[in-house]
Amino acid sequence: MFSFLKNHPFAVEAFFESSMVLTFAVPKAELANMIPECLQLDTFQDEWAFLAIAMVQTKDLRPKGFPKFMGNDFFLIGYRVFVRYTTNAGKNYRGLYILKSETNKKKMEFMGNIFTHYNYTTTDIQKTEDDRSMSISSVRSDFRLQIGLSQENVSLPENSPFTDWKEARRFAGPLPFTFTFNKEKKEVLIIEGVREHWVPEPVSVTGYEFGFLKTLGLRNPVLANAFIIKNIPYYWKKGKIEKWK
Repeated sequence: MFSFLKNHPFAVEAFFESSMVLTFAVPKAELANMIPECLQLDTFQDEWAFLAIAMVQTKDLRPKGFPKFMGNDFFLIGYRVFVRYTTNAGKNYRGLYILKSETNKKKMEFMGNIFTHYNYTTTDIQKTEDDRSMSISSVRSDFRLQIGLSQENVSLPENSPFTDWKEARRFAGPLPFTFTFNKEKKEVLIIEGVREHWVPEPVSVTGYEFGFLKTLGLRNPVLANAFIIKNIPYYWKKGKIEKWK
C-alpha cells in the first residue's frame, strides 16, 4: 500500500565525517548476472568490472531543509557495483547498483527500509583510529579492515589493474547516480547525489577480509584502490522514475 515511500519521495541531506572506499576489480563476466537488465557494467579496458565497499560515518541525516537536531548519526556499509544507465532521452549516466546495505543503528534500518529499496540490516561495528592507523571490523558481518594513515606516496594495491592513482580515481566513488529497478513494472528509479569538496586521499590497506565477498562466489576479486574522504556535506535529490524501454 505504501510501497511508493521506498522511491526516495523527498530530498535528504547529511554530513559525512569520513568515507572509506575500497574498490575491487572482477572479471566482468562474474558480475554481469548481479545487476538488472536495464543496467550495463561500467568497465575498464573492456575486461574489468568493479565492486566497491563504502564505510561511511554519517552525521545529521535528515530530510533536506530540516534542522540538524532532527538528524540521525550512524555508520553505513554499502556494497555497490559500478554501472551505467542510458535514459530514454539518450543520456549515459555513471552510477551505482546496491547489492547490500548495513548500519549500526536499528532506527536507521527501520527508516531506511521505509524510504529506500536498499534492504538495510543492522550489524555490530568496532572502529579504532589513531594518527597512524585505522581498524574497522564486525563479528556479525564477518569482516575486518586495517588501514595505514601515516604513509606518504602510497602505492597502488598489488595486482591493481590501474597504472596510477589518477586512473584509479575514476572508480573510487561516489558516482553521481544510484539506480534501482522494478522488474515487474519495468521502472528505473534514479537517485542523484550532490556533494562538495570531494577530495579522495589514497590510503594503504594493510589487511582485510570481507565475508560478503565470499558469499558472492567471486573467484579472485582484486583490490584495485582504496581512498578516504573526510568532512563532506552531501545530499540526495528526490528520486525520479522512468519507464525502461
